[in-house]
Amino acid sequence: MDARRTLGRTGEELAAELFAKLGFAILDRNWRCRSGELDLVVGRGDLLVFCEVKTRTSDYWGGPAEAVGLQKQARLRRLAAAWMSERRPGDVRVRFDVISVLMRREPEITHLPDAF
Repeated sequence: MDARRTLGRTGEELAAELFAKLGFAILDRNWRCRSGELDLVVGRGDLLVFCEVKTRTSDYWGGPAEAVGLQKQARLRRLAAAWMSERRPGDVRVRFDVISVLMRREPEITHLPDAF
């Protein structure tokens, strides 16, 4: 696996651990369809969260969460609709979160609930 992919997987693992600590069940990781990929889908009660995880080694070009612009948000909404169509979770509330991971000596994890 290349370094970028390893970095991304590390960030996703840290994000999954954070959600588990918050009492969420991990429903899907790296769910794919033709249109793209959802990093994490988690649930707790009637709340379903689609989470984009962005991991960087530096904030030189801006923080990791800044990479989730309007086009990426629209794509994530389409992917979430495809996931829901396939999985049919029933009557749930939906939220879109972003988790930013900045890998320093100790990872800096920032959770942005209801980011968009």
